[in-house]
Amino acid sequence: MFDVLVYLYENYWRPDACPEPKQLSRKLSAVGFEPEEIQDALRWLDGLATTAESHSGSPVQGSMRIYTAQERDVLGDESIGFIVFLESAGVLPAPMREMVIDRALAVGTGPMELEDVKIIVLMVFWSLGEEPDALVLDELFVDAEDRVIH
Repeated sequence: MFDVLVYLYENYWRPDACPEPKQLSRKLSAVGFEPEEIQDALRWLDGLATTAESHSGSPVQGSMRIYTAQERDVLGDESIGFIVFLESAGVLPAPMREMVIDRALAVGTGPMELEDVKIIVLMVFWSLGEEPDALVLDELFVDAEDRVIH
């Protein structure tokens, strides 16, 4: 499923640039994705659209996010740390954070690989028609082993 999501991100600049689901499904199939993988991705994207509608508004200043046991099990410590980092850096507002958590829970397996959570973050930005800033892109596409610490 995540390969399909990355393909969509790379080939369609916004969700509304994608063809209708049936046509998109045919295109993805022609590219070589398996039908089950396509359906999982399209179902996940439908949930993302619904989540985007319900998670709007301004965050409450000074509030703290407490993760439930289920969220901790699905996300894992590394992914939660990454989400907290993005939020504390000011690039992932609380409503978007909630979208990331919701979509991670929709995948339902855990602990998730950090790379999969990064794709979810990228898709949340994509779904809102927002271009991630340079910090987000750097964190999403640079492996920890490749970072140079000065």
